[in-house]
Amino acid sequence: MDWITGLFYVFSAVLLLSAFRVITARNTVHATLFLMLAFFQASMIWMLLRAEFLAITLVLVYLGAVMVLFLFVVMMLDINVDAMRQGFWKNLPLAALLGALMAGEIGVILYGDFGQVTQAVVMEGSNTKALGMLLYTQYLYPLEIAAVLLLVAIISAIALTLRQRKDSKFIHASEQVLAKKADRLRVVKMDAVVPPKMASNGSEEASS
Repeated sequence: MDWITGLFYVFSAVLLLSAFRVITARNTVHATLFLMLAFFQASMIWMLLRAEFLAITLVLVYLGAVMVLFLFVVMMLDINVDAMRQGFWKNLPLAALLGALMAGEIGVILYGDFGQVTQAVVMEGSNTKALGMLLYTQYLYPLEIAAVLLLVAIISAIALTLRQRKDSKFIHASEQVLAKKADRLRVVKMDAVVPPKMASNGSEEASS
């Protein structure tokens, strides 16, 4: 066994352990950190397969942007973990069935034409150029469909963010920037004199 095979087993073991901890960790922040570790180990496996472009993309996109965003969102949200775990054993058979189905689909793809495509990409020397040629020639239509779906998701997110709600309070940014000191604070002069009504009530209470 050479050193590359040894590194592959080490990265795979850490990847499986971190993926298992993602679904078993009690703290959501810890689960997110384990997911980041799993993505990093997967990028190292891509590096061993001489797919440098995929490895760097996985690190920059998922670790550098998406997972950091997930981590901040999980830290800011007040998630009730106990309420989420109530239906765990009830949904376990369906989850196991879906997991087995996904594992079977991955096995079929790996033993199909995907292995030949991966070998062709590695043998080209520049996997970035080979991936670009495959994406924009053989897989052009799936790429365009994925781009359209992402565009629809972006437009939907913007529409949901900018929708007007009756119970929401907002301040126009232009009015907030143009506000002056006199508009924010108003000093009112008042005489330090007790009104007659309050004075009379006070005297009556004192006499009683």
